[in-house]
Amino acid sequence: MNKKDIADLLRYSSPNELYIVSYTNKLRCLVCPFKVKVIKPIGILKQKQIVYVSEVKITLELVTIYVIKGFAYYYYHFDIIIDE
Repeated sequence: MNKKDIADLLRYSSPNELYIVSYTNKLRCLVCPFKVKVIKPIGILKQKQIVYVSEVKITLELVTIYVIKGFAYYYYHFDIIIDE
């Protein structure tokens, strides 16, 4: 995928929403800010700390990034907390 294709894709996405499939197999839209739990220490965040994602972005390689406290982190450092 080239930069033009990514730009076209991003026209239809929002940095304030993330669609997920819950463990009950339902499609959910999470609106920022949403809660996540830190899996392992990264940057200024400690393991098992609960933090809020203020924005969702993607890299040129299409990897999801969470913006937390003004810093960008890869999604795989966190577990999403869903309040049901």
